[in-house]
Amino acid sequence: MSDDDVMPRSDSNARVVFVGMGPGDPDLLTFGAVNAIADADVVIGDSAAILELVTAAAVALRPDALVTSLDELGGRDTLSLSDRCDLVLQSASGGRRVVRLVLGDPFVDGGVAGEAQACVGAGVDFEVIPGVSLLTAVPTYAGITLDDGDGVQFVSVSDAHSRDENAAFWRFPGTVVLNARAGDAVVITTTALAAGRPATDPLMVTFRGGSTSQTSAATTLGELGYIVGDIDPGVPMLVVMGGAASSFNEDLSWFESKPLFGWRVIVPRTKDMMSPMTTRLRGYGARFEEVQTITVERPRTPQQLDKAIRGLVEGRFEWVAFTSQNAVKAVREKFEAYGLDARSFSGLKVAAASQVTAQALRLWGIEPDLVPTREQSTAGLAAEFPEYDSVLDPINRVFLPRADIATETLFTALTRLGWEVEDVTAYRTVRAAPPPAHVREAIKGGQYDAVLFTSSSTVRNFVGIAGKPHPSTVVAVIGPATAKTCEEHGLRVDVMAVSPSATDLADALAGYATERRKDLVAAGQPITRPSQRRGRRRSSSLQS
Repeated sequence: MSDDDVMPRSDSNARVVFVGMGPGDPDLLTFGAVNAIADADVVIGDSAAILELVTAAAVALRPDALVTSLDELGGRDTLSLSDRCDLVLQSASGGRRVVRLVLGDPFVDGGVAGEAQACVGAGVDFEVIPGVSLLTAVPTYAGITLDDGDGVQFVSVSDAHSRDENAAFWRFPGTVVLNARAGDAVVITTTALAAGRPATDPLMVTFRGGSTSQTSAATTLGELGYIVGDIDPGVPMLVVMGGAASSFNEDLSWFESKPLFGWRVIVPRTKDMMSPMTTRLRGYGARFEEVQTITVERPRTPQQLDKAIRGLVEGRFEWVAFTSQNAVKAVREKFEAYGLDARSFSGLKVAAASQVTAQALRLWGIEPDLVPTREQSTAGLAAEFPEYDSVLDPINRVFLPRADIATETLFTALTRLGWEVEDVTAYRTVRAAPPPAHVREAIKGGQYDAVLFTSSSTVRNFVGIAGKPHPSTVVAVIGPATAKTCEEHGLRVDVMAVSPSATDLADALAGYATERRKDLVAAGQPITRPSQRRGRRRSSSLQS
């Protein structure tokens, strides 16, 4: 998208909003940050990683918003302050609303005061939305308690005085917390040594703090350069020096001890369908990547759905049974095309096959009358659907909008219960295009630790467009039918959810990882991820 593609507002609305994105965990974004990003004409991130936080937090951007990062211009370290100011002011021209994203807090960690001053000089309004500072958040994510009796000094290494060996904080008797980048390691070491700090001074170093790529290490001032090694110079680095570092308790390293921390998990999904499973995976510390396996399209002959919608409005049905979020979406789109809304469901009974489908209905303003309490599936809905009663039910018809490839399980069950079912194709599912070559290579080469399948169709489509995952990759499935499909495709199943729900599937994988870690510890082996042991054969037993 080019600059000209963004629809400008009036000049009086020109504004630059400096937004703090926190340390790297999308769950720490403030409401103010989310709202500002959603209303932006132009979004400028300090890096591509910051823009990934926007995606991870599922922030809905304006369709015409221009999104870019300083990485596309060579990286922040190669751009002068003048370059950054020019970019911000040019982006605001024509009355645009520019959102400038930085890690941590804009004025504490982000180093954007100069850009804000440029806005003042150019007569462009600006505001600052604070974020959780790296200086306080990252030590917590690393399990470091900052309760030094001699006090704590917080320093941002971007400040000019932090490179001065005569700066007072270098001789601070308590704990010094420095927010820097990996490329600053040499400067920190030489300046601290020149200021008189000993090479044996204890340090705790954390890279990419607050993200699922976080790594922490205990070291000393003299060894800092060895710890940094070949890490990209631009990677965020936080250094805790002194008392708090010397008293570090590994038992408190809660974040990096999460069951799936650092696991690279691939999630086949349907286009435009975000699962609560991905939120749960992130909570367990996984780095997940979604691969689109199915696209949802309108039926080739929409007349049948049009007729059913008219019948619904005219009162021809007693029940409407939704079996998926896509069915809800398809019917809702038809309603909106006709200028109708949820009020047309007044007097109807509504069933949903799962809590996920029920939530999609609630977002539309419809509270379902029936959601299965045991098995969250069409079979579960069929098991709990009431029998037709000619005395209690004035109408014996059920409207069943579904996918073109859906089975007839629910149709058959409702018919046996005495209902007349109007079974309508509401949407078609089409196999998606193959993922990029590097993703396919990573799948086949065992670079992913786990793959999660939520249906038989995702198995078939995933294998069809991306190939079979490497034997070292842990295969987790939502239920027996999906497991059977995996076996038909030559995939060994390691994990099965205790019940057919997306969150239970994530929980089952986390439980598997926990038991796997215990087994490695008991065997005296290093704790590694499955992708790090891809040359070895995995167990043939199914674990749940």
